[in-house]
Amino acid sequence: MAFAVKLFKRFVKINESIKNTYKPSGFSLQAKTLKKLLDTAKNTQFGKQYDFTQILKSKNKIKAYHQAVPIYDYDSLYKDWWHKTINGEEDVCWPGKVKYFALSSGTSGSPSKQIPVTKDTLRAMRKAAYKQSKSLVHYDLPEDFFEKNILMLGGTTNLTPINKALQGDLSGILMKNIPLWMYRFYRPGRKIANIPNWTEKLEEITLNAKDWDIGIIAGVPAWSQILIENIIKHYRLEHIHEIWPNFKFLVHGGVAFEPYRKSFEKLLGKEVYYMETYLASEGFMALQNGAYKKSMQLLLDNGIFFEFIPFNDANFNSDGSPKQNIVPLVINQVKENIDYAILISTCSGNWRYLIGDTIRFTSLKDFEIVITGRTKHFLSLCGEHLSVDNMNHAIQTVAEKFSIDIKEFTVAGFSKENYFAHHWYIGTNDGVDAEQIKLLLDQTLKKLNDDYAVERQSALKEIIVDVLPVATFYEWMKQRGKEGGQNKFPRVLKNKLYDDWQLFVESQLKMI
Repeated sequence: MAFAVKLFKRFVKINESIKNTYKPSGFSLQAKTLKKLLDTAKNTQFGKQYDFTQILKSKNKIKAYHQAVPIYDYDSLYKDWWHKTINGEEDVCWPGKVKYFALSSGTSGSPSKQIPVTKDTLRAMRKAAYKQSKSLVHYDLPEDFFEKNILMLGGTTNLTPINKALQGDLSGILMKNIPLWMYRFYRPGRKIANIPNWTEKLEEITLNAKDWDIGIIAGVPAWSQILIENIIKHYRLEHIHEIWPNFKFLVHGGVAFEPYRKSFEKLLGKEVYYMETYLASEGFMALQNGAYKKSMQLLLDNGIFFEFIPFNDANFNSDGSPKQNIVPLVINQVKENIDYAILISTCSGNWRYLIGDTIRFTSLKDFEIVITGRTKHFLSLCGEHLSVDNMNHAIQTVAEKFSIDIKEFTVAGFSKENYFAHHWYIGTNDGVDAEQIKLLLDQTLKKLNDDYAVERQSALKEIIVDVLPVATFYEWMKQRGKEGGQNKFPRVLKNKLYDDWQLFVESQLKMI
């Protein structure tokens, strides 16, 4: 095994040396990606409708593509095209018949979306995972680390049949399709991964934890933390490294990790590396490519063509929906430190699809990004333009100032008489004064966001903070069928979702 590791490291270094010598531009990678997507799908129903063959003949294929194909969101793509795919039709938006459908995490409050996952999607995701594994050679790791187990915390591999296809969490689909050679390292293994009930799966992983030598844990931060806490409690440990001394990497994604960092690090006996990924149901879009980096490298040659819309009032309505006649940018037109909503075209048959995330470029040289929020998950009742990125920073400041563990939080906005208000719900089991949290949250947000500071002097008159037990958040997720897997608690509550949450909180308080 040691010889194989040395050979792998040598191969990676030679490969990177060649790529650095003949490094293509980001634009050329994206132009090549679009051409390949159009050529592959030109004989599908979608490709014929929008005449991909003619687009491929154009000198400026990107411009022709923009002019021919409209911008879609999930609802419009489902209504016009994907309902056929889900009903079992072939060659709708991508060649062949789709075998898998990934259910979205459903943080928007709408029913889970059914995202096609094609053979080419799985191939692209494996390619991205391989790129991520190559980055391990740049860390200071003992050679025997590459023999340790990888614990993947995801949805069940017991997928639900639908029209001769299967649907479930993307994590469950990926674990069902991992390469045979990886089963030697993969935990919790097929039997436990097949358990649909998260509580039962958590218990089985805990009972088997003593028999595994875990080096990497991959999962949503909240559920990874809950598992580690459960193991520590069950075995009466001081920290997780007592049972898993070789645990060195937490691979995470889906939500910002910083609000979880303080409480997570209390569970450790040694330093671990945090490796962020941008893996959505629609595709593997970016990954962290180095130790201690706080950004991810966009994958420009992995079956996804990206377009970027500046996320501002000129391009988006107050509800986060795009306005008419938008002209998106491509990779050679973007700038650093500007928030962009992303359109993607992929080998799953997503075409000019508004995925709903917002990102910001931190380095154009290396095409590095950070995720800043969601087009629907922001508050701007009166022009305060409060983003999830602002919220995360404010919560982190509060947690550090008061030395408390804030494991979950959410915020809603509402109108009251002739003014507006924000209602924060903070999930912590530590004793803290809600009024003190409110003052520091408000103070921090005023420093972070000029628009927020202005509106706090006029229309945004009131800030309300309720401190709740962490279990309240997870119980609500459980009741909604969103426990475990890739599910995340929504950072912003709107409309019916807010109403349902209020009723639930009131019912929980009555039980105390």
